[in-house]
Amino acid sequence: MEWDAELVKGREAGRRRAWAEAYALLSGVDAVRPLGAGDVEALAEAADMLGRCDDAVLLLRRAFTAYAEAGDVGSALRCAYWLCKGLAWGGEVVQSGAWLARARRLAATDPGCQEYGYLLLLDAELHFRAGEPAEMLGVARRLGDAVSAGAGGDPDLLVGTAMTLGLALVSNGEPAAGLAQLDEAMVAVADGEPSARAIGMTYCVVIGTCQEMQELRRAQEWSKALAAWCAAQPDFSGAYRGLCRVHRAVLLQLGGEWPDAVHEARLACAQLTAGYGEGAAGSAFYQLGELHRLRGEYAEAEQAYRDTLRYGWDTQPGLALLRLAQGRREAAAAAIRRALAETGEPMRRARLLPGAVEILLADTGTPSDDLAEAARAVDELASIAEDFGVSALRAMTGQARGAVLLAQGASGEALGVLRDAGRVWRELDVPYEAARVGVLVALACRALGDEDCAVLELDAARTAFERLGAQPDVLRVEGLSGNRRSLLSPRELDVVRLIAQGRTNHAIAAELVLSEKTVARHISNIFGKLDVGSRTAVAAYAFEHGLVRPPG
Repeated sequence: MEWDAELVKGREAGRRRAWAEAYALLSGVDAVRPLGAGDVEALAEAADMLGRCDDAVLLLRRAFTAYAEAGDVGSALRCAYWLCKGLAWGGEVVQSGAWLARARRLAATDPGCQEYGYLLLLDAELHFRAGEPAEMLGVARRLGDAVSAGAGGDPDLLVGTAMTLGLALVSNGEPAAGLAQLDEAMVAVADGEPSARAIGMTYCVVIGTCQEMQELRRAQEWSKALAAWCAAQPDFSGAYRGLCRVHRAVLLQLGGEWPDAVHEARLACAQLTAGYGEGAAGSAFYQLGELHRLRGEYAEAEQAYRDTLRYGWDTQPGLALLRLAQGRREAAAAAIRRALAETGEPMRRARLLPGAVEILLADTGTPSDDLAEAARAVDELASIAEDFGVSALRAMTGQARGAVLLAQGASGEALGVLRDAGRVWRELDVPYEAARVGVLVALACRALGDEDCAVLELDAARTAFERLGAQPDVLRVEGLSGNRRSLLSPRELDVVRLIAQGRTNHAIAAELVLSEKTVARHISNIFGKLDVGSRTAVAAYAFEHGLVRPPG
């Protein structure tokens, strides 16, 4: 009787999503008296939600076998779905495929089983991973037909179907229809009927897809809902939580909460490299690299991009923009051109094209060929923005087109385009991009002879950059504003910043990819321009003029 009471408590804890309590109670009973298939499946979910992924895999194998032996094919296929996903997240792709084959053989014994849809979900995901969007859509439509034909339905299967069909439609260039399906999936999530595993997975996929599409309003709204859902179950950990943290870090960065974004990105890196979810770990390191780059922490950004590549993730456009910030424009241009040549999918190209424009226009004397190439990149970005009808893509296009028009000397035309782009970024609450557009507006005003407006725009941009901690942008604006620090070249400002951080000549040379002799020459020039005689005085100047943040 005592163990019956513990079992009841364990089941109730699972329903309350008190995962640690549920796991302790159910595993305690299981150690004394083996659980039935349903309770083993519930214990597996608790283990999964706690990040005990090895335990979850073993328990799902038990549950699958028990259901199959009892003739409950549908429940066995449901367990097979989560088992295959768990093995794949752990990098056991071959085993995942073997269990999928075993599940297919079992499904063949019950051709009318609605839970066969779980195997179609896995098939669709395999096509997605293989870059076969048309095949994925075909499977997703079959899945939708099969599920809609069933009476009632499994909540996990229903939400997974809507999510998969939405992702397939988006991947096939049907964004409006795809978003409608994703919204349907999120309505099902809001009802709370699917399992916690299914809810967590759906949040991650939908928010990630919205971010990829630059559909920021939806991503922000669902991210807030996800944060509330996670807060309600503090035991939730593991790979899905790590992926959720990546999405949250992206949105925190866009919203200007950079310290919080760094915190989330670091937690995501730790969770996704703990044994399960390594296939997504690169996205966490990439996001961490982006934050370091924007804050001017170039050595840390370099390491994060290396980790990004180590976990099989693309480093562009971030690494190319880092090379540009380090003064290596030719390397930056080669990298971004190579990335574009390798990428055909429109939304992935949309991630690269703004960086390509920035890099191609970086030299004050931009060659005509580079200017023409930048203009073509803007036209392509505009075409993608029109196809997808997303506000953020239109803002990106306006920002890039305004920069090209400025480089072409069409300052008056650029001004209207840039003001529209800035308005959209402000409406979307993306302060960093709004401030970057403000700098371009200032340059357009200056070119038109309106220096008062230019100064006001630069002051506003500098204030925004300082609040964000975007140190490289602060330095650039100070130079454009005619501050005394503009006596120093951009490379000399880099050296000053590193001196203030206590770096040796050898360390400065390594970070800026210079010879120590060149570093010594820069330091000599800095001493002369600032009329100082020591590295300590240079550091003091840097702190006094906001070139770096004081320690502590």
